[in-house]
Amino acid sequence: MQLAQRLRAFRKLKGITQQELAKRTGISLAVLGAVERGNRTIEPDMLSIIARTLEIEVRELTE
Repeated sequence: MQLAQRLRAFRKLKGITQQELAKRTGISLAVLGAVERGNRTIEPDMLSIIARTLEIEVRELTE
């Protein structure tokens, strides 16, 4: 759940909507929403893509 909260916080901090992040990463909006709600686990490659898009390190989302 902490990952979900951190992901949402960083996305909002960067001023990016879920829809924008989905478009930039190529991850579907439904999957991204489920990850942010903590209803779906995130695969390492997907996590890397999101972190790169948000211009943060993966560890900032996971620690």
